[in-house]
Amino acid sequence: QVQLVESGGGLVQAGGSLRLSCSASGTIFSINVMGWYRQAPGKQRELVAVMRRSSSTNYADSVTGRFTISRDYAKNTVYLQMNSLKPEDTAVYYCNAGDYTTYPGNYWGQGTQVTVSS
Repeated sequence: QVQLVESGGGLVQAGGSLRLSCSASGTIFSINVMGWYRQAPGKQRELVAVMRRSSSTNYADSVTGRFTISRDYAKNTVYLQMNSLKPEDTAVYYCNAGDYTTYPGNYWGQGTQVTVSS
């Protein structure tokens, strides 16, 4: 089993920045893909960004050029640097991990709230 714990959410004004962190523990040697999803009120959970162990990445079109995903393998942590935030980025952000290259994986964090004020 893998446990994921997110941190770094909060309230920020439009145009500001936040960095989310997600630390993995447990059977971490099996993890291949790690990433971030988000869910706004009344909407389905959607992909934000993922990174495979190979370092290949995928981003949602809505965040490309503004968000950057990175991983620190020594710390078993994945980050999401969010710049030029918009009110429509407001959502609960969930960390996700999986043992294969496909996503989403089968491990989820508890979520962290990001609120962007206009």
